[in-house]
Amino acid sequence: MRKLVISEWITLDGIFDAETMGEWFMPYDSPARQELISEGIHACDAILFGRKTYEMLAPYWSQMKNNEMGISAKLNSVAKYVVSATLETAAWENTTIIKNNVIEEITRLKQQPGKEIQVEGSAILVDALIKADLIDEYKFFVHPIIMGSGKRFFKDGKLPGGLHLSDTKILGGGVVVLTYQREKRVTG
Repeated sequence: MRKLVISEWITLDGIFDAETMGEWFMPYDSPARQELISEGIHACDAILFGRKTYEMLAPYWSQMKNNEMGISAKLNSVAKYVVSATLETAAWENTTIIKNNVIEEITRLKQQPGKEIQVEGSAILVDALIKADLIDEYKFFVHPIIMGSGKRFFKDGKLPGGLHLSDTKILGGGVVVLTYQREKRVTG
């Protein structure tokens, strides 16, 4: 059974807005952060995207043919799934569109043998996955800046339930990586 891993880049106050990433993501880059991002990509055998994140990443990464940044070959060859009710075609190689029965399809993907299924960004999709209790691990790259406003990762009413801190790493520039596992539910 595969593990569903959410990998998110956020600010100290929980902002996770692609439109403001130039202000909070790029200034805190480091070789250690790049290495952890690469390790995460290489640890998965499927990537799950929401439509907006897919449309942001696909045009850039699909054009990379020389294993740029050490991950483009993996990103281009790995199985990709994009959840969208409106997307008609997905030109990025090895991409499947999930239009209907999203939770059932993702549950089916998790039940298959394999490595991790990784989700990058994809706020609306992650919200649905939290509500369906499908996330096994949260990995937050927390950047040491307070933006004050923007799209927040955790919205009101968005509760992942109990989490167990399983790992912490301090990277250059003050970025902290916090890894949480979902608490095991006790059934009686």
